[in-house]
Amino acid sequence: MNSFVHKTLVVQLQSGVTDRFPVLAHLSYDIADPFAVTVVFSHDGRVLARWRLDREMLAEGLAGPVGVGDVRLRPVSRGVWEELRMELLGDARPDGGRHHAVVFAWASAIDAFLRETHRIVEPGREEVHVDDFLAEILARG
Repeated sequence: MNSFVHKTLVVQLQSGVTDRFPVLAHLSYDIADPFAVTVVFSHDGRVLARWRLDREMLAEGLAGPVGVGDVRLRPVSRGVWEELRMELLGDARPDGGRHHAVVFAWASAIDAFLRETHRIVEPGREEVHVDDFLAEILARG
């Protein structure tokens, strides 16, 4: 049985109010961290950002708005295309603001990725081995 799912998508990073440009989003899911999806955004071989998103929140964002903190997701429709809008708020900037990005992904591609993760760990069947986690922390000292 697979314990890892990976998919690379071309997504659109919004620059300004309307301009968008393509970047790669590398999505990964590992049963060792069953509640999270890691997304690494890259362009021209450079990593732009790395985010860990809640898998359930990602699924809920395909159906309606979710998130009030650093990650906000919601579905949007552009004619025949259904997209997932991801608003990501990052670290503080020197000017006192925060780094901010809006990324649009094709909703059906995100849904297909999530279906693959659900095949290896069904929603509600995630397990966290707390004893192993604590033993690892204590071993580090």
